[in-house]
Amino acid sequence: MVEERFAVYRTTKVEGCIALLAHFKFVDTLSDMLAALMGYRGCGKTTIGKRLADRLWARFVDIDDLIIRAAGGKSIRDIFLEHGEPYYRDIETECLREALKQSDIILALGGGSVIRDENREMLQADGGKIIYLKCDPEELDRRIKSDPSSALHRPSLTSLGGGIQEIRIKLSEREPLYREVMHVELDVTNLSPEEAVHYVARLM
Repeated sequence: MVEERFAVYRTTKVEGCIALLAHFKFVDTLSDMLAALMGYRGCGKTTIGKRLADRLWARFVDIDDLIIRAAGGKSIRDIFLEHGEPYYRDIETECLREALKQSDIILALGGGSVIRDENREMLQADGGKIIYLKCDPEELDRRIKSDPSSALHRPSLTSLGGGIQEIRIKLSEREPLYREVMHVELDVTNLSPEEAVHYVARLM
């Protein structure tokens, strides 16, 4: 009787482990990426992404860093100036494709990564949580101007040469695309990085 009960227990336990492993394998096939953070330049994708990755014991991947590496160390501004935006977007698409092959990552997208249909399709097919970090134009302008490296490494996106009007114009173009692919939206206008990390983690 004891042996029979042990056999039943062992069989049940093994079956439970197999079911659990099958569940994790299924989840893994659905999504290698844990989350993608998107939003306009200055919304905090990199700062929040790094802290979120540390909190979740995940790896942080920044599309901008991958692009710079793929371009031989050239800044994003220099890529735009020397080769034009279409060339930059080609590199961005390939970098996104490679990034989405990685497992257990928190991915910071470029501000314009969602412009291309192909990029949006890749993000939606991956299945990871896509979070739009919304930020008011006035706060974005303040953050960009307070970052001394921004003008050196980031290109102007219109003939306006930056500033609040450029932000409003580009946001009006991009925000519908952010919302097309997002799962959730978090307004980070008045949040500190730590507060934003806390809320993003709860949204995942």
